[in-house]
Amino acid sequence: MTATRKRDQMSDAQTTVDPSEVAKFEAMSAEWWDPTGKFKPLHMMNPVRLGYISQTIANTFGRDLDGEKPFAGLRLLDIGCGGGLLSEPMARLGAEVVGADAAPRNIPVAQIHAEKSGLEIDYRVTTAEALAEAGEQFDVVLNMEVVEHVADPLAYLTACQQLLKPGGLMIASTINRNPKSYMMAIFGAERVMRWLPVGTHDWNKFITPDELVDLLSRARFRVVDTSGFVFNPVSWIWSISETNLSVNYVTASVKPA
Repeated sequence: MTATRKRDQMSDAQTTVDPSEVAKFEAMSAEWWDPTGKFKPLHMMNPVRLGYISQTIANTFGRDLDGEKPFAGLRLLDIGCGGGLLSEPMARLGAEVVGADAAPRNIPVAQIHAEKSGLEIDYRVTTAEALAEAGEQFDVVLNMEVVEHVADPLAYLTACQQLLKPGGLMIASTINRNPKSYMMAIFGAERVMRWLPVGTHDWNKFITPDELVDLLSRARFRVVDTSGFVFNPVSWIWSISETNLSVNYVTASVKPA
């Protein structure tokens, strides 16, 4: 199926996609797998993100991470998959992975890298709303650093809820909105360290933990965990915190059975 046809299908369903946000990430699409490029912050954060994601899925579904292909039998959606930085590890753990992104240029990058890695991942140019309208169902939805880029967070999260089977798990991360997050995520990352192009993030679209929990509750999720991803500027290491949600943070939510 051509990218044009996929875009046509994507537009058939109501969407919360913000075209200006999609354009930002399309412009950087060729650099997804360059650990020193524009996605350097994600590469640095990825080990701690993967640790949290893997352990939370294992705890929710009673899987042993030391076993072979511990996520076998689980169908997982990586919404806003980009170049596949999370989709590939989930596939290696045995999950049946669908990687979805509204930016058409991201998908070929992800497909080529997966093929070179010997992984079978179903990458698609589509949206959460289009997948929900098509009746797709998943055990797990990964919703990482996406909600701060959509036009209507509640409608978007509601679509994600519809995509989950009863008892399914969604892991969602975003950025808090406060002076510290402005200094670190925008002034520091974009203007001082030059890790990201200026304008990648809009501070006004950042979401506080209380706001996100309220949105998740209104979308009929039950929040089971909220933790912080904390960057140490001295050691240059990310870690998980149960209490520090001041900048980057993550939630785990389930769809009631």
